[in-house]
Amino acid sequence: MDDVIIIGGSFAGLAAALQLGRARRKVTVLDTGLPRNRFAGHSHGLLGHDHKSPLDILAEARQQLARYPAIRLVNARADSISGAIDNFSVLTGDGESLGARRLILSYGVVDQMPAVPGFAESWGTSIVPCPYCDGFEVAGQHWGLVWSGPQSMNQVRLFHDWTDRLTVFADGHDIPPDIRADLARRNVPVVDGRITGIAQRGAQNATVKLDTGPDVAVDILFAHPRNKPSASLHESLGLATVKTPLGIILKVDERRETSMPGIYAAGDLANPITPPSVTLASSHGAMAGIFAQQSMLV
Repeated sequence: MDDVIIIGGSFAGLAAALQLGRARRKVTVLDTGLPRNRFAGHSHGLLGHDHKSPLDILAEARQQLARYPAIRLVNARADSISGAIDNFSVLTGDGESLGARRLILSYGVVDQMPAVPGFAESWGTSIVPCPYCDGFEVAGQHWGLVWSGPQSMNQVRLFHDWTDRLTVFADGHDIPPDIRADLARRNVPVVDGRITGIAQRGAQNATVKLDTGPDVAVDILFAHPRNKPSASLHESLGLATVKTPLGIILKVDERRETSMPGIYAAGDLANPITPPSVTLASSHGAMAGIFAQQSMLV
């Protein structure tokens, strides 16, 4: 039996494994190899790895974990979880049954691409969600923001640190008059109508096609589509969740423990802060690993 099984081997899961492996705790990491940020050419803001490919960072992390004999990395999906603290059972897609005293869920979320031609193809290049991840490289250029709800006004205020040239695309949302007045005060134009397509121009530039009016070209387009957990294990376990403007996340306490004793969560699956951050995912993963280890002390 393992001390801990980690379900999801991206930044949060591997950070948890590192802490546990260094504590000489027996760990199995189950991963399907589909991290959320695999569409991005570069990851920014992660100390020591700034401007590297996220897939290259993960590959290097796996190589580093190989020096810890207590860590086992397995390319497999977790199909089901049963049991309770000190005696969990995980059944993999390959039919293998694994046991562990603790579990860490770090299988992340998937972004739900809207049914707009060109949107999914542009995701991670000319359409991005995070100014901390990509804002510096396009600072001072013409940005576009797809309005997704009241939380979008926070993005407008945030973007000012990178650019004074911003266009908001209402995309069918009813933006209240007081918010429109605030946008006008900030010299942020609002383009009404629904987005019907995205044409990518070069590595980043995008042309936004609308059902009313002419197309609008921007140097980079920011959007925040809804997301959902990339697996449903938390549902079968009945774990408590928290609603966010873009979806749901798992509810955790200050020790990263979920509503079920012995099960911890980290990464985008349990991060209420937007936009998503590799730095936060790694930090929360390390915390989950440390607290899971400490919970087994006698």
